[in-house]
Amino acid sequence: MLKKCLLTGLASLAMAVGAQAADRTLTISVYSFSQDEFQELVYAPFEAICDCEIVVETGNSVERLAKIEANKDSPVIDMAVLSTHDAMGAARKGLLQPIDVSALTNFDKLYDIAKDPLGDNMGVGYTFYATSIVYRTDKVTVESWADLLSPELAGNVALPDVTTNQGPPTLYMLGKAMGETATDLSAPIAKVGEHADDIVTFYVRSSQLAQLMQQEEIWAAPVGRFAWGRFKDNGLPIAWATPEEGQTGGMNVMVMTANNGNEDLALQFMDFWLSTEIQTALANGLIDSPANAEVEVSEEIAANLTYGADTVADLDLLSPATILDNREGWLEKWNTTVLE
Repeated sequence: MLKKCLLTGLASLAMAVGAQAADRTLTISVYSFSQDEFQELVYAPFEAICDCEIVVETGNSVERLAKIEANKDSPVIDMAVLSTHDAMGAARKGLLQPIDVSALTNFDKLYDIAKDPLGDNMGVGYTFYATSIVYRTDKVTVESWADLLSPELAGNVALPDVTTNQGPPTLYMLGKAMGETATDLSAPIAKVGEHADDIVTFYVRSSQLAQLMQQEEIWAAPVGRFAWGRFKDNGLPIAWATPEEGQTGGMNVMVMTANNGNEDLALQFMDFWLSTEIQTALANGLIDSPANAEVEVSEEIAANLTYGADTVADLDLLSPATILDNREGWLEKWNTTVLE
């Protein structure tokens, strides 16, 4: 079904891609997950249209950013996908250039939060995810982020470590539940420190959480929506909370490396990736939640994604500048308040 939908849209996408790029190569730097699916749904169809070759480089964010920086004067990467704060860090180092969004025919289809999340058109959001609390419905009721530190969950809850992507957003929402929204996160970090003995673990990987919940060692934990599938099908009565303070989350963006000399082809590829057809295929494959507001999926598919205008409007995201400017301070407070 995915292939049929994708092929149906390729004819219309061909016009958007524009001029042929015979004998040209586009080198992209991406996350390593689901690369077989990306090859089938994104890379190969684009290569067929542009008559070009896509060279895919993968790795963790630290490795990929280090390669971009090491080759700043003679770029070997044309475009990359990064978290918003990693992308802003690269922009501050002069590793990126603004994206000519006027060349993106699908730009206006994006949710507003995805159009310019870094400022100055230094990145375009292509997917985002909600972060909320998964919990055992037969054990507790979760209506607020503050419930994570409730007596009912003491000894049966896990929280993300402050160094993870889920850590600072979770702390921010805990603070919001306390009536404290200062970005230094002093109040929620102090509160977690008071309850440190009640926390089963400060996790660094969501796969670790899924195992703990399957073993019934924990009843609740904050997780990103991308990990929801590991919990919902484990045979236990588990729900995704809709806290009264809202949900938080994160976003990944496409960026253009500075002075790469291959800007036209990179823009064509970005536009292709942002198209309704490709974003729909990725959503139906449960690979990425769509940033394109035109995407329509079934209720069954939507239940596994961060999907729809109402859900997007509910997201309370920490800005990438806030994360960059505060993360060293957060880590220092965490180490002295929570871990000691």
